[in-house]
Amino acid sequence: MNRKSSLLKSGISLSVLTLVSRVLGLIREMTKSAFLGTGPLADAFTVAFMIPNLLRRIFAENSMTVAFIPTFQTYLEEEKRNTPDAKASMKEFLSATFTMLSFAVTGTVIIGILCSGLIIAVFFPKIGDFSATVLLTRIMFPYLLLISVAAFFQGILNGVRSFLPTGITPILFNLSVIGCTFVLAKPCGNPALAMAIGVVIGGSCQMLFQLPFVLRAGFSFKLIPFRRCVQNAGARKILKLIVPTLIGTAVYQINDLVSTALATYSGVGVAASLQYSIRLQELILGIFAVSVGTVILPDLSAHAVNKQWEVFQKLLLNAAKIIALVTVPATIFLLCSGEHVIILVYKSRRFTDESVRLTLQAFQWHIAGLFFIALNRILTSAFYAQSDTKRPTIAGIACFGINIVLAAALAGFMQGGGIALALTAASVVNTGLLLYFLTKSDSMIDVRTLLVSAIGFTVKILLFSLIAAAPLYFFGARLYDPLAAYPRIIAQGLPLFISAALFALIILTLLLITGDSLLKTAVQKIRQR
Repeated sequence: MNRKSSLLKSGISLSVLTLVSRVLGLIREMTKSAFLGTGPLADAFTVAFMIPNLLRRIFAENSMTVAFIPTFQTYLEEEKRNTPDAKASMKEFLSATFTMLSFAVTGTVIIGILCSGLIIAVFFPKIGDFSATVLLTRIMFPYLLLISVAAFFQGILNGVRSFLPTGITPILFNLSVIGCTFVLAKPCGNPALAMAIGVVIGGSCQMLFQLPFVLRAGFSFKLIPFRRCVQNAGARKILKLIVPTLIGTAVYQINDLVSTALATYSGVGVAASLQYSIRLQELILGIFAVSVGTVILPDLSAHAVNKQWEVFQKLLLNAAKIIALVTVPATIFLLCSGEHVIILVYKSRRFTDESVRLTLQAFQWHIAGLFFIALNRILTSAFYAQSDTKRPTIAGIACFGINIVLAAALAGFMQGGGIALALTAASVVNTGLLLYFLTKSDSMIDVRTLLVSAIGFTVKILLFSLIAAAPLYFFGARLYDPLAAYPRIIAQGLPLFISAALFALIILTLLLITGDSLLKTAVQKIRQR
């Protein structure tokens, strides 16, 4: 099976689960919007969940995964070559990594619980409900430990191309939060407290569900003395890789922290509206962008280890094309229909017309950066596969400065829209820096050829998307007006479905007429299945 077909097949398989997870994540936000709206308690939960979630991205998803998988790949290659003591070396490496991660995160959780009041007072002095924010932060801090261990398991399973378990775990998390909110909101007397309990239960499910799959795959580990951790060559390599990555990831997350703090200064509900907007953006990213990035990292790492740069470049190009094929049409469609999407998804109970206005204000600028955010995930994987964490870190630091300056300048008169615009502008700069650094890497990648092909395909998709959007822009209101008196699911959902179907049909027709190779590959894979 050629690499393009393999990538597409793996991407489609994982994307089905990721799409289900993102839809449930959206339902989770719909639940939150119905119970909390954009009031003070909504801001309290947003901030409280953001803090352990921010640290999760530092310890787990980004730093831990990108440093772990390339190193883990070298141990797998040794096992394939039947190197003496390969299995023992693998067990020692996994034990050392597990021990270091557990101690580091446990210490952070303890400090975080004890210092929650100080953290909120320093970073969010204008938060509407201070005591509720502190309480929710303390309840949800243990989620950091649970999800960090789950990310360690995910790194192992992804390294051996086992994506199914890791695709299911976010589904379990979202179901836990949604279920706890409905079941416990009344007994707790506080829906935010019920959601916080659901977060901890969901993190436990994510960790425990993956463990049997890791053991079944033949891997074992345990807590070992810290001295052995430091002496382990693989663990030392992870530390070497993870330090610059921690810096870059920490910069990005501090970016998020400062942006949220600025949102709390911009008015009640702005912080919550930003999260509602980002959840819609992440739904689109989850359809393919995250999945493609997850799928290609182990393969890119293997090609980099074996110096197969031509295959490496083709894989990277195909991933970039898939990203453009998904995100560019999605961006154009949502710019035309964003308000209707927000009304359909969120408007109920405590989510008022003002909540719609605040969320749309941010969403229009968030969605404008969708393509660049998705592409950055793919480009970053190309560096991590080569064990190069320094260049993405430099790019991240530069973009941090741009984002903070712009957010501080724009938040005052654009509120959440200014903060979202700052993020999009920084993402565009980040893409440019990553492409520039790729030309300076030690690999034998022909960046110019890669760039010309990717830009040509992206421009084509953009042109097709604009053609498909023309009927919606000029005649879209005629779909909504006759149904205005009906319930929201019909008044907004039916016209949106018709609009999306027409939009997609026009693009698919144009792709077929032009004989697009990526579409042909997708059709062949669907027929084979």
